[in-house]
Amino acid sequence: MKRADHLYGSVDTPALLVDRGILRRNISDMQKRADKAGVSLRPHTKTHRTPAIASMQVEAGAKGITVAKAGEAEVMAENGMDDIFIANEIFGDRKFARLRKLAEKVRLTVGVDNREQVEALSRFFEGSAHPANVMIEIETGEERSGMLPVPDLATLASFIYKTANVRFRGIFSHEGHTYGASTREECAALFRKSQEDTLLAAGIIREAGIPVETVSIGATPSILLGNILSGITEIRPGTYALMDAAQGAAVGDFSCCAATVLATVVSKPTPERTVLDSGVKALTAFTRGTGICHTPGHGILKGFSGLRVGKLYDEHGLVYGKEAGEQLQLGDRVEIIPNHICPTCNLYDRMYLVEDGRVVDELPILCRGRSQ
Repeated sequence: MKRADHLYGSVDTPALLVDRGILRRNISDMQKRADKAGVSLRPHTKTHRTPAIASMQVEAGAKGITVAKAGEAEVMAENGMDDIFIANEIFGDRKFARLRKLAEKVRLTVGVDNREQVEALSRFFEGSAHPANVMIEIETGEERSGMLPVPDLATLASFIYKTANVRFRGIFSHEGHTYGASTREECAALFRKSQEDTLLAAGIIREAGIPVETVSIGATPSILLGNILSGITEIRPGTYALMDAAQGAAVGDFSCCAATVLATVVSKPTPERTVLDSGVKALTAFTRGTGICHTPGHGILKGFSGLRVGKLYDEHGLVYGKEAGEQLQLGDRVEIIPNHICPTCNLYDRMYLVEDGRVVDELPILCRGRSQ
């Protein structure tokens, strides 16, 4: 059992903590994995939304960074990142104008999956000294955005290749559906199939005489549990730096979880109901109902065997059972491993880097709320 009531005394609750030692280890381990596979690592920073961590990743050997939104790209560029991929489709005149301005400062690439986007980018980048770099998104099973690996891919790639003010850089996919695999072996198999589909897409485009510079994939659990195939040039995992309860469940090891939410016991209305000061606004209500990332409850109490946050209200987190009531007292401070760290980070202005029971630094989450 590990209470945090005697730790981090200068930090009020709820608060986002990040163990610096685990963070550094996670960053190093993924870089070594990429290096061993002979691929570039372009971490997805939508997880932490923190330029200081992005800098740590680049300093460790990452080629550049990935973001999800134009706003994230702008903040990262303002804080020293000079090679940024927006792994998302962007549309709208205001955003196209922002992309052009940003591309004048950094090496910027953006995802596309339709002709209309390409035409609009071409118009907005007319007269620019820097063309719009684009990558086609490939759908490999998540059923979200992206094109299927079919002959129509060559048509879009050819159109991009011939369109003024736009430069075709390659293709990318995200095997997010692997999170729902029922076993780690199934996750690895789905990962392999997703890569094969992505490589098939690259082959279709190359057969049309169009060079494919980058073949990019990315999701944390699949990369940790599977093998990277020959022909892949880049990986884009994001959660690996901080990890969370879902990812810990996938790999069978919660000691890799660097991020926790520090909470205080504020009420014990019954012997079987303990109340924390951390609700939806501190943890998010995200859960995964099935698969290797299955997350019952709303977060794991670190250092307590089997205790989870059972229910969330806006400002309250409830831990049920006599065991919790017996072990937790009013004023105790506990660390909660959140189910999903990406939306959790976006709830905080800063994270506290901790090591050996003390705060060693504060990192502002500068991309918080920058989802436009």
